[in-house]
Amino acid sequence: MSTRTIEIMVGLFVAAGIAALFMLAMKVSNLATYGGDDGYVIAAGFDNIGGLKVRSPVAASGVRVGQVVDIEYDSGGYEARVTMSIDSQYDKFPVDTAASVLTSGLLGEQFIGLQPGAEEEFLKAGSEIELTQSALVLEQIVGQFLYSKADE
Repeated sequence: MSTRTIEIMVGLFVAAGIAALFMLAMKVSNLATYGGDDGYVIAAGFDNIGGLKVRSPVAASGVRVGQVVDIEYDSGGYEARVTMSIDSQYDKFPVDTAASVLTSGLLGEQFIGLQPGAEEEFLKAGSEIELTQSALVLEQIVGQFLYSKADE
């Protein structure tokens, strides 16, 4: 093969590698996985959100139904207030839906998991989820285990 052909092949290989790294970075940062702004916004309060971040997924039964759009500290209730945008096609979540901070993947990415309730009335824009379960903190669990063993 000529030198020019080899240089072109190496250049294409390097360009493909850079494109693959870019796609991986977009996937890990959740920037390319969600583009919908046409949904409705709901909120929930949690005692501890662990490593939850803005743009983290909101899922129900393993299906992505929205994303976290804002996280702030409520100094009145001493809890983290998480605002979520839910796609408009998923507008049938009952008002007694529960929200939990869950962990997925090897890297420990955290997301909000929704467990629908049984009420006839549905969540709408501006609704507040009352039933929440905070993130599990491994240090607290280990500490409780050690203290319970020390008491024996």
